[in-house]
Amino acid sequence: MKRHLLAAIAIFFAGVAAAQTDFPTRTVTMLVGFAPGGATDTAARIIAKKLSENLGQTVVVENRAGAGGNIAHQQMATAVPDGYTILLGSVGPLSVAPHIITNLPYDPLKDLAPLTMAVTFPNVLVVHAGVPAKSLAEFVALAKQKPGSLDYASTGVGSASHLAGELFNQQAGVDIVHVPYKGGGPAMTDLLGGRVTAYYSTQSTAGPHIDTGKLRALASTGLKRSPFMPNVPTIAESGYPGFEASNWYAFVTSSKVPVALQERWNRELVKALNSPEVKEQLAKHYLEPNPGTREELGKYIKSEYDTWGRVVKKAGITAN
Repeated sequence: MKRHLLAAIAIFFAGVAAAQTDFPTRTVTMLVGFAPGGATDTAARIIAKKLSENLGQTVVVENRAGAGGNIAHQQMATAVPDGYTILLGSVGPLSVAPHIITNLPYDPLKDLAPLTMAVTFPNVLVVHAGVPAKSLAEFVALAKQKPGSLDYASTGVGSASHLAGELFNQQAGVDIVHVPYKGGGPAMTDLLGGRVTAYYSTQSTAGPHIDTGKLRALASTGLKRSPFMPNVPTIAESGYPGFEASNWYAFVTSSKVPVALQERWNRELVKALNSPEVKEQLAKHYLEPNPGTREELGKYIKSEYDTWGRVVKKAGITAN
């Protein structure tokens, strides 16, 4: 009995080792939780192309849009754990959704395994050119003069832009009203039309309008200035030390995928993200690669999970 058991174990590990040596031998699926054309999808397609070249196998980007990205994350959590499906996840479904959605059908900390951070980038707080505030300090003064009279757009409840606004409201002691939209396009349209005061926008969306003078950039939400907008100060350096509401995309897979395959994906993804071609292509979209270890990403997701949990609770944010 013991000999048979040992033989079975040896055969199992030999098979695993062989599979990992040959992996992948067929098409890989890279899930994205948003529609084609957005920043997440753009980043995924740039990285997938390089992965395909390096692996010698096709990496197909599959868009499973809906529920703020949660549908794709649920699909990843329940996918066959053979290593052939990975997900380019984001801050909302990985760190925020569990705090605002009752009975979320997946647990990002238990059902999903971190592979590597992909890209990190700050949002930028922009206002319509007609708003009489030329700095963050002036914007706060304006908000305190008439509490509740100013508003800010977001790409939806629980989104990075929404949470940046709530965190700033709490730290600055202001009441700037949240106006959720169904995406960055509608939010930007209303901001340009003067129907909303401000927006914590991605740099790629706001950049062209800042350049034409239609919008004014007051501050960015990262801990350090963006290399793509070096003249825009951070909120942290504008009187709110420690403020950070960075946007980020990270690669994860099912937590049931063997650790050795998780490590293989980490090596392949880090290699792709560090390639000059990928860096150049991402930079065109104001995105900066930030690859690292699985352990580093796991700790960062937990930190973000805890941070936004506190913000959500204090602000009373719900999915309804």
